[in-house]
Amino acid sequence: MTAVETQITYTNSYTIQHEDTYMTQEEDWDRDLLLDPAWEKQQRKTFTAWCNSHLRKAGTQIENIEEDFRNGLKLMLLLEVISGERLPKPDKGKMRFHKIANVNKALDFICSKGVKLVSIGAEEIVDGNVKMTLGMIWTIILRFAIQDISVEETSAKEGLLLWCQRKTAPYRNVNVQNFHIRTTPSVT
Repeated sequence: MTAVETQITYTNSYTIQHEDTYMTQEEDWDRDLLLDPAWEKQQRKTFTAWCNSHLRKAGTQIENIEEDFRNGLKLMLLLEVISGERLPKPDKGKMRFHKIANVNKALDFICSKGVKLVSIGAEEIVDGNVKMTLGMIWTIILRFAIQDISVEETSAKEGLLLWCQRKTAPYRNVNVQNFHIRTTPSVT
């Protein structure tokens, strides 16, 4: 697909659009996997580790991805760390409207980087909606990590696959071919 605007639908409840040409229809998330509790657990673990790898640079971390971003403070900090930019000063209050204001500042920042968040609002993050939170974190990863990967003149997806292949090369019985199907037991 060569269209400038690619649309990714995570569940029936929300859609995230990203204006760019690096993603094709074939790269859309497998929607069935998002409904699988084991897949959701793996996403929580993986996304939490990714967030913590960046948040540690600021001297903090998260334990529970849908709980720890609810007030917006660590979400804003994460965006500052990965972007190298300052976000507006967060609201210090503990009331719901302060939390919504902070998450809105983070979402506005994400949108300012070319990601259109459709049908996802600060209220879902403040309420701890895990699917919305995971979807939001995935868009952050896409925008601030995967999109910028460039290995030997390849696309972001090809570059990430090449990186995974190089990192797993020393392990026996690990052969990363794509990001769709696991054909062997997981490596721990």
